Amino acid sequence: MTLTPLVYWAQRHEDIYLRVELTDAQNIDVHVHDKALQFRAQGHGAKGQNEYEFSLEFLLPVKPEVSYKSTQRQVNITVRKEQRGWWERLMAQERKPVFLAPDFDRWLDESDAEMEIREKEEKKNRLKASRHKEEGFVSLKTGFLFVYNLVQFLGFSWIFVNMTVRLFIFGQDSLYDTFHTISDMMFFCQILAAVEVLNAAFGVVKTAVIPTVIQVIGRNFILFIIFGSLEEMHNKAVVFFVFYLWSAIEIFRYPFYMLGCFNTEWKTLTWLRYTIWMPLYPLGVIAEAVAVIQSIPIFDETKLFSIPLPKAIGTSIGFSYFLHIYLILMFLGLFINFRHLYKQRKRRFRTKKRKAN
Repeated sequence: MTLTPLVYWAQRHEDIYLRVELTDAQNIDVHVHDKALQFRAQGHGAKGQNEYEFSLEFLLPVKPEVSYKSTQRQVNITVRKEQRGWWERLMAQERKPVFLAPDFDRWLDESDAEMEIREKEEKKNRLKASRHKEEGFVSLKTGFLFVYNLVQFLGFSWIFVNMTVRLFIFGQDSLYDTFHTISDMMFFCQILAAVEVLNAAFGVVKTAVIPTVIQVIGRNFILFIIFGSLEEMHNKAVVFFVFYLWSAIEIFRYPFYMLGCFNTEWKTLTWLRYTIWMPLYPLGVIAEAVAVIQSIPIFDETKLFSIPLPKAIGTSIGFSYFLHIYLILMFLGLFINFRHLYKQRKRRFRTKKRKAN
């Protein structure tokens, strides 16, 4: 006698879903011919471990392609309707077989099924709109970052090339008029660098905020307070070394970021960006420290930025006291940024080696 498993069914406008209660099913054979589905498999069903089979003649034509998935507890079958629509019943004969029952876990009325379709369409449209919005934001962000890095690259390139040419033409004399010839462009580039702090803080770029703040504020302090506020510092040779070391680092950093906006890489530039800072960054901090040390007696003499105290005390706190503290903070910042940059370099080239392997 043929053994039949328990079969549960549900429908949607385009599909028929069958759930066959057969545990650990093996040798599964499912096919559709005309309007009839034939199923045969071995497994543990209502009559224990046996071979089970059944056939169903559908109410309307279905497509011959049938898909099924076997799990430990059941076999799930999906049949596509020939034409989209809602069937009043599953089978051609009105009287359904005893082994067939509705699958209430998946059962929907026609109106509920239409609502499900509308919800899926709305969700798809929301995802599509969200994707377009995100793509638009990404394009806008990419364009903004590319233009920013391009402007900074052109600015620091002008500084570096100008200083190099003047050094070759005027020799040692060019060291003492650097501020008068270069400062305007350096002011522009370093003011613009404040954008990098905002980018890091608001997540426009994935980088640590603290190292970025240390570098931008540190440079602007040297540029605006040490050099900009003291006319006596304008003719110091240390201005040349500070500006030259800053620009030498940036002419490799900004084009690297420009290529990164389009997921493009030039290996030589990548190596320079993650390597050249190792000698230049400490040298730049040393040059900045020399500038601070040279400015201390000038601040003491001019009393610029000194904090007046009450007449009872009869003195003031000179700005030079802060500069002594700042010197200590500079080398602490050097340690923090050096450690951050070294980790970046190690992570970058370790990733490359893994990909190569």
